[in-house]
Amino acid sequence: MNIIQQASYNNNDYAIDGREYLFKGFIQVEKLSLRHRLFKQSDYTSVIQRELVHRPEAAGVLIYSLQQQKFALIEQFRVGAIDDAVSPWQLEIIAGVLDGDESAESCIRRESLEESGCALNQLQHIFSFYPSAGACSELFHLYVAEAHLPEHGGIFGVPDEGENILLHILNFTDLPELMVNGRLKNAPVIMALQWLQQKIHNMQNV
Repeated sequence: MNIIQQASYNNNDYAIDGREYLFKGFIQVEKLSLRHRLFKQSDYTSVIQRELVHRPEAAGVLIYSLQQQKFALIEQFRVGAIDDAVSPWQLEIIAGVLDGDESAESCIRRESLEESGCALNQLQHIFSFYPSAGACSELFHLYVAEAHLPEHGGIFGVPDEGENILLHILNFTDLPELMVNGRLKNAPVIMALQWLQQKIHNMQNV
């Protein structure tokens, strides 16, 4: 089996001919004129133009309890899903953007308290990935952590930041239906719950 361990090319194999900011706010939108090397050739593409959305690094965590056989998800309004055929209120893991030089783990612990009231035990890093590398620079750090979960959910968030977050406490037995009923529509929550499914499966087959 041929396992791909490194990229075919690196940062020396593209050239930026021009860049300009089209918008600067919480996010920034930049227009780039660039060329990049062609696979298995020394030639480069002709000049192509791309819009790049800059977003800060972000981190998220799936909180679960093996003892309670439960896990936590949050639900909130998301403008990116405003045209969703069902609802812009999305189910997610707890997450937030890194504040300045803040570490991913510090961000997660802060967001967990704000969005669930839960203090986390040891964090386990699962993946760091680009959710939409075709147009967005955001790098997302995905973690899982055990914690004692409340018996019932509640409403959390920072009102001054426009947050209105509903915490759901679910049973492990809810996982199979949740994975197929169409309510999960963002990569971090799907990846995290697939991890949890595999962990539960491994424990049951020890």
